Amino acid sequence: MIELLRSLSNNLGYILLIAFFVSNIRVFKNLIQKDDMRKRDLFLLSFIFGSFGILGTYTGTEINGAIANTRIIGVMSGGILCGPFVGIASGLIAGIHRFLIDPGGVTTLPCSITTIISGIIAGYIYKKADDSNRWAYGLIAGLVVQTFEMFLIIIMVPDLSTAINIVKSIYFPMSFANAIGIAILILLIQKIFKEKDEISAEQAQIALEIANKTLPHFREMDENSLEKICSIIRDSIQADAVSITDRDYILAHVGVGSDHHIKGNLIETEATKRVIREGNLISISTKEGISCSYPNCQLKSAIISPLKEDAEVSGTLKIYYCKENAISFRNINLAAGLSQLISTQLEISRLGELKDMANKAEIRALQAQINPHFLFNALNTIISFIRINPDEARKLIINLSTYLRYNIESGENFVDINQELEQVKAYVEIEKARFGEKLDVIYDIEDNLDIKIPSLIIQPLVENSIKHGILEGKGFGTVTIRIKKSSPETVIITIEDDGCGISEEIITGIQEGDIDDTKIGLLNVHKRLKFIYGQGLSIEEPEIGSRICFTVRR
Repeated sequence: MIELLRSLSNNLGYILLIAFFVSNIRVFKNLIQKDDMRKRDLFLLSFIFGSFGILGTYTGTEINGAIANTRIIGVMSGGILCGPFVGIASGLIAGIHRFLIDPGGVTTLPCSITTIISGIIAGYIYKKADDSNRWAYGLIAGLVVQTFEMFLIIIMVPDLSTAINIVKSIYFPMSFANAIGIAILILLIQKIFKEKDEISAEQAQIALEIANKTLPHFREMDENSLEKICSIIRDSIQADAVSITDRDYILAHVGVGSDHHIKGNLIETEATKRVIREGNLISISTKEGISCSYPNCQLKSAIISPLKEDAEVSGTLKIYYCKENAISFRNINLAAGLSQLISTQLEISRLGELKDMANKAEIRALQAQINPHFLFNALNTIISFIRINPDEARKLIINLSTYLRYNIESGENFVDINQELEQVKAYVEIEKARFGEKLDVIYDIEDNLDIKIPSLIIQPLVENSIKHGILEGKGFGTVTIRIKKSSPETVIITIEDDGCGISEEIITGIQEGDIDDTKIGLLNVHKRLKFIYGQGLSIEEPEIGSRICFTVRR
C-alpha cells in the first residue's frame, strides 16, 4: 500500500506539473476567463479536462488486474470550475477511454461508470458551491466518489474475494491521491480567476483615467474632439489604432491605417456592420477577419464594440492591433468598459447637458458650482448601472440632465419653488443611486406652494448635509427637506440631518463671512439670502445632526 501511495503521489505530481504549465498558457487563460462561453469554448475545455483524466489512467499502476489511477482529478476539477457541461463531457471522454483501452478488464465497467458519475457530481457542486469553498467540496467529493467506486467494484466484480483484495489494496491510496489532487488543481486554476478580477480592477482604473482625460473633449464637442478622444484611448491602452464610427460612416481614426481608414468614408467591413446590426461585441484575430479592402493594411486583430444610446446601437468603437491573435481577456474587458463609458458620455452630450458648461464659469460664485468630482462620480455611477440595470441608468441620465441644465441655464433670477425642487430631487436621486441604503431623504413639503425663490438656493444646503453631515460622520443617515408656509406671504425652508453636526467655529465663520473653502457653498447661500431678504441662514444644533433654516417671502 505504501508503495502504491508513493507511486500515485508521483503520478499526481506529474499531473499537477502539467496542469501548472497549461494554466499559464495564454490561450487557456483567455478561454477560462470568459464570462460568456460559447459551445466551442465548452467543448475545448471538456477536451482539456478529459485529457487530464486520460493522463490519470495512463499514469496509473496495475494492482490485481485493476488500475490504481488519478483519473477523476481532471474530470471533477473541470466540472467544479467550469460547470455541468464540462464535468459531464470530460467524464464521458475519460470514462469511455477507460472502457475502450481494457474492455474485458475486471474493474473496467465500475471504473468507467464512476468516472462519468464523477463529472455529474462535479457539475452539481459547481451550482451549489462558491469560489471560496470549491476546493473543500472537491476534496470531500473525491473521497465520496472513490468510496462509491469501491462499492461498485465489490458488487460488479464476479469474484468477491478478488474484488475485496482490489479494494483493500487501492482504496486508501486512490482516495488520498485523488481527493488531494482535486483540491490542489482547483486552487491552482482558481488563481486564473483571481487574476481575472485583478485585470478587471486594473482595466477599471484605466477606464476611469481615460474618462478623466476625455471628459473635457466631450464637454466641448467640435469636429476634432473624436480624434482627440481616439488618441487618448490609443495611448492609454497601447493599441495600434482606434476608430469611432456612427451607423454609416467613420467619424475618427487615429493610428496605423489612417491613410486609408479616413474620416467620412463609408463603413465597408462586414464585421462592423454585424456589430451595428446585432449590438454585440466581437473580437477578430486575423487580417482576413478584418477584411480591409486596402491590400497593404497592417491591422491584423481588432475588437469592435457597440456604442449605444437609448439601448439602440448608434455606432462602434474599434480597437486595432498589428499582430494576429493579439486579443486577450484584458483587451476585451477594457474595450467593453470603454464602449459603455463613451456611450454614456455621448448620450449626455446629445441631450445637451455638457455642451455649454465651459462657458458658464460665473456659476461658481454666487451660484452653486458644479463640482467636477460630483459630475465624475455621477458618470461612474451611471456607467456601473448601464450593465446591471439599464432602466435605472437611463433615469439617472435624465436626472443628471435636469441637474446640469438647471445649473447651466439659471442665473441670478428668481424661479418657481417647484422648479427649484426638481433640481434638488434630481441631485438627490443621483446621490441615492451612488450611496444606496446609506442615504435616505425625506420630503416634507406643503402642497400648493406658489412662491418664487432665488435659484440654486436649496441644493447647496442639501449637498452640505449629505457630504459633510452624513458621509463624513457615521457614513449613513437621513436628510429631511421641510418646506412650510408660515404666513400667506412667507415660507420657511428647513434642511435637517442626523449626521455629525456643524461646529461652532463654522457657524461663527459663516456669520462673520470668514470660512474655509469646504463650506463656501453655505457662505454663498448665506450672503445671497442676506442681500435679498436682509436675513441669512439660521443654523441650529439639535441633539443629533444639524438644522439649517431660512425664510423667503413674496
